[in-house]
Amino acid sequence: MNTFLSLIFPYRVYPRSVDAMLLVLRLLFGGLMMWHGISKIENFEILSTSFPNPLGIGVRLSLYLAIFAEVFCSAAVIIGAFYRLALIPLLITMCVALFIVHNGQSFAAKELATIFFVIYALLFLMGAGYYSLDNMIAVQIHESFHTATINISTDTSSATAHQQDSALPTDGESRQ
Repeated sequence: MNTFLSLIFPYRVYPRSVDAMLLVLRLLFGGLMMWHGISKIENFEILSTSFPNPLGIGVRLSLYLAIFAEVFCSAAVIIGAFYRLALIPLLITMCVALFIVHNGQSFAAKELATIFFVIYALLFLMGAGYYSLDNMIAVQIHESFHTATINISTDTSSATAHQQDSALPTDGESRQ
């Protein structure tokens, strides 16, 4: 369980400049992607008949999934909440755009999806940074795990000391 929690809420300490950079990248690329999603919502009726269906699941469902990733997951990236989980749909969306929707097209058509994919992959690897909701959760998990580890080691060492004390003779026994 601890491995899963540390994957979702990594506890890392970066210099403040790196944390500031992660915040700026989250705000910038999360906001830009959210803008793409909001424009899809505004043009939903038009797009619901002409949106690409690259996975063969239907035009409307493809559009719903793109909107979910681009609006809701981008909002989670911006505030740094369930950050890595939110980046997964965005990475998948960019892979679909890059390798399926724009397959065979010029690099100019793939450029934006490539940029978003690379930035999202790097952000996924780095974590949300200090200025995020996930960091607050990670600190709490780290502190509770650290406290539990200290308590376990204290219990183990006191139990070992108690076992050693019980091996010593009492006042009425002789030492041999």
